Amino acid sequence: MARQAGSGNSDADVIVVGAGPAGSTAAAYLARAGLDVLLLEKTTFPREKVCGDGLTPRGIKQLIDLGIDTSAEAGWLHNRGLRVVGGGVTIELDWPDLASFPPYGAVRQRQDFDEMLARHAEKAGARLLERTTVTGAITEPRTGRVTGVNGRQGPDKQPVSYRAPITLACDGVSARLALSLGLEKREDRPMGVGVRRYYTTPRTNDEYLESHVEIWDHADPQDPKLLPGYGWIFGMGDGTSNVGLGILSTSSAYGKTDYRALLRSWLDGTPEQWGFREANATGKIAGAALPMSFNRTPHYRAGLLLVGDAGGMVNPFNGEGIAYAMESARLAAECTVQAMARPGSARERALHRYPTALREELGGYFRMGNVFSRLIGHPAVMRAGIRHALPRETLMRFMLKLLANLYDKREGDTMDRVIAAMTRFTPSV
Repeated sequence: MARQAGSGNSDADVIVVGAGPAGSTAAAYLARAGLDVLLLEKTTFPREKVCGDGLTPRGIKQLIDLGIDTSAEAGWLHNRGLRVVGGGVTIELDWPDLASFPPYGAVRQRQDFDEMLARHAEKAGARLLERTTVTGAITEPRTGRVTGVNGRQGPDKQPVSYRAPITLACDGVSARLALSLGLEKREDRPMGVGVRRYYTTPRTNDEYLESHVEIWDHADPQDPKLLPGYGWIFGMGDGTSNVGLGILSTSSAYGKTDYRALLRSWLDGTPEQWGFREANATGKIAGAALPMSFNRTPHYRAGLLLVGDAGGMVNPFNGEGIAYAMESARLAAECTVQAMARPGSARERALHRYPTALREELGGYFRMGNVFSRLIGHPAVMRAGIRHALPRETLMRFMLKLLANLYDKREGDTMDRVIAAMTRFTPSV
């Protein structure tokens, strides 16, 4: 497609709000297709982001598809799988050998990761404007169609507005654009919360991402509660580890727990030599909400597409968000490119393809995740799972494929075929 420029009263062909993984990925694909893309970011790079910093092979695939060098020489610390700890059992599970995904994961700090993606989008031709906080959508009074955005820009927060035929809301869990149109989050979908901190530690180099599946809330010593979620230890290879925990909203303790205190309590129970103590902390405990299972819909309305966390794309099985932010961005970009090449009502049909494509790709899987999250919200179910599943390596290999969404849909083994059938026959969320 020949490069276009915003026409008429437009400042661009497409406005992308937010330069996180979703926004930068979408902007790169759109610019690569020849569209004039305006990428608006409220902060300046480099900037910190609350995250576990770990990528499964699903996320690595998205980076490779985008054209990012994921080699160790390019600064990525590879890992070979997941180590699961719980119930007195430790089991190491290598990432599955698949046709659809690479056999390795990686870690990289979001401060570096996000800027790398944003600069990649710029190199593709996107116009990045930092220090631009979008406050709401501009709508056509008669039809309600989104025709641009309002915001504030620069250190003086000067009012600005930008217009384009299509806008992608990649503004994260805050979802300001969606909220400006009255698109509230759905209460029938799970939410999560994650808190993390960096520590100087001898455990900085590890071939495995480590997951601890027993997180106990001892706020009431007489009635400790096993929470649905997990703690993580991800060695960063630079002398530190990213250590944190994620908890689901399906527990009765959700919203009533001091998650920072819970993290400290869990880490105080780890071996002293690991170094996860206050004296070795390299920063504060930071937390963020995890919007799961398409918890904000519709994903397309009258010129606006919700992408990544803004549309609730976090995996309810494991809390992974980056891979799904990038996947949804790729789908949104494909539909937008098709739309911009079509006139009139044909353009709308191309845009309406986006939520359908999301449901086809992830709807059944996320529905299963909703059921899973409700089940493990019951401490008895959580305890039974730890007791009976962890000691069984074959079952745990199956669970790794299911929880990480790593399987071949067609050419895989028996486990893959079972998961594919489960996903195919489960109604979409």
